[in-house]
Amino acid sequence: MQVAVPGGAAPRRSTALRDAILIGMETGQLPVDRVRGTAAATAERPGRVALVGGGPGADDLITVRGRRLLAQADVVVTDRLGATGLLAHLPERTKVIDVGKTPGHHPVPQFEINEILVREAKEGQLVVRLKGGDPFVLGRGGEEMLHCAAHGIPVEVVPGVTSAVSVPAAAGIPVTQRGVTASFVMASAHDGPEHVLAAARSAAPDATLVLLMGVSRLAETAAGLIAAGRAPHTPVALIESGWTPAQRTTTTTLERAAADATAAGVRSPAVIVIGDVVAVRDELLALGATNL
Repeated sequence: MQVAVPGGAAPRRSTALRDAILIGMETGQLPVDRVRGTAAATAERPGRVALVGGGPGADDLITVRGRRLLAQADVVVTDRLGATGLLAHLPERTKVIDVGKTPGHHPVPQFEINEILVREAKEGQLVVRLKGGDPFVLGRGGEEMLHCAAHGIPVEVVPGVTSAVSVPAAAGIPVTQRGVTASFVMASAHDGPEHVLAAARSAAPDATLVLLMGVSRLAETAAGLIAAGRAPHTPVALIESGWTPAQRTTTTTLERAAADATAAGVRSPAVIVIGDVVAVRDELLALGATNL
């Protein structure tokens, strides 16, 4: 891609302007529509699907490639989490299909989402499947990729910043810390403690546990971990709505986690961190950190 800007009497300013235009085009901040022909030509053009990770919540945490594809998309199939604020800046001609789920409410089942991707791509469209976090971290991106491939649809995967690591970071909690732990385990707690306990058994005793979708079954999960040998006083952090203006962190212990979550009114989406690394947040607050 080349952009020419006359230098005139201010060559440095012209160079800066050129670079700003290039960055805007690369990131989708400036119009980068694909060349379009007639409806018949569009139908004959091979469609494709891009599985784009939108990141943990803030619009500007999407990758440059993901932002560019979003600006070029004919169709966007979106979840309710991630960089959804960017949808307001899409061209008017972009078709947006909302398939977002909330806890206990899945208005568009996964098989139907798979079919939507294939149907729209077969019409010659560039279809962006915008997902919160990373498409392959509890995002069903693998299922969507396989379904598209089975129907001959080319698929591009654009990784995203996963909430499993980035949301604890936003609260001042590193999932690993020298002298504390060198490993972490991420698990879904949506269906109760079984998956969490299995993950904990295969990890180092001091490994940080990062739980996604775990608020509704927190009491069972905490009780299961304590029964399996985790110390009741193990630090726990509950981080709601990470990387958004509504972000809130509640710190507690494993034995008090469920009761304190109820008392504080903790709601999903939330990331739960279990381990001694939670104490790093307390150190930062003691040092005067205010952006956590």
